[in-house]
Amino acid sequence: MAVPKRKTSRSNTRHRRSQWKTTPPDLIPITVGERELLVPRRLVRAYRRGLLP
Repeated sequence: MAVPKRKTSRSNTRHRRSQWKTTPPDLIPITVGERELLVPRRLVRAYRRGLLP
């Protein structure tokens, strides 16, 4: 198991965490039935198969 060589200060830890940002998923327009939907790229196949509403 990895062990840190020294303790990281609280300010350094919080500063590092504050720089982490998420990115919104890429939304792809698809037509399911008669509806036009914007769905994340990784869920397109599930929508087309009818597994998701």
